[in-house]
Amino acid sequence: MKHLGEVHSFLGIQISHTNNEYFLSQPSYTKSILQLAQLSECKPLANPTCTKLPSDFSPDPVLSDPHLYRRITGSLQYLVLTRPDIAFSVNLLSQHMQDPLPQHIYMLKRLLRYLKGTIDFGIPITKSNMCLHSFSDADWAGDPISRKSTSGYCSFLGNTIISWTVKKQTTVARSSTESEYRALAALTADIIWLRRILSDFGISLTSPTDIYCDNTSAIAIANNPVFHARTKHIEIDHRFIRDHIHKNTIRLLPISTIDQTADILTKSMSTPRFQDLRTKLTVINNPSVCGGILEQQD
Repeated sequence: MKHLGEVHSFLGIQISHTNNEYFLSQPSYTKSILQLAQLSECKPLANPTCTKLPSDFSPDPVLSDPHLYRRITGSLQYLVLTRPDIAFSVNLLSQHMQDPLPQHIYMLKRLLRYLKGTIDFGIPITKSNMCLHSFSDADWAGDPISRKSTSGYCSFLGNTIISWTVKKQTTVARSSTESEYRALAALTADIIWLRRILSDFGISLTSPTDIYCDNTSAIAIANNPVFHARTKHIEIDHRFIRDHIHKNTIRLLPISTIDQTADILTKSMSTPRFQDLRTKLTVINNPSVCGGILEQQD
């Protein structure tokens, strides 16, 4: 074995570094996906999703191929490693791999045009405190067909995002509180795993991990020792979260919907709102690359 010097690239992930920061991005991998879709010279967009789909869709001779749709969508799943801002879009596209419809082709093309304008975007790893905190959110009955909710949560170690997840819930939630509570339970399990990993690295977390949730009812249920009959359908999640609150593993804190970072992982939103949350998610342009993003409003 021999020392090859400081790392610059690993499995397609480009790593640039300064004195107190590393920056992870995948510009070469992104360009290869755009070339595969024959969109290397496309006009970029500022938002990968849209709040309202058009009434009709113009056919795309390239992306209309179901095999290519599946190939590109599979490639985009690896890109999410350094681009949590597209996690919701990729999750949505992945649900229709078997039989993509024209609206899914349209959303895929929007996402690729967004990537065209943000090729050099990625996530920084900065030197900061070792305080672990998380954000949890859920889009209640967001799927118009199955009416299942979408859970989204992300965790930060200091100022660095280290974990994020977008997942459609397996069952239909009867209320927004129930959907939020299931997202909290999934995040709690992830936090337990993160705390064990940090412990293995010699980082001891003596204080509970703060979880920010914008649903006051879910927080009230978690902190209320009286279990009401009307919430028996989430009894297991309730006991699980309550147990870890008592163990000082987690602490639930309220946060306004405006400041809820995990909101970007659960639903489509307007361009200004998307860009604001993207910044909170710490997805930024590579500081070593000059120039900015060419943005086009919807």
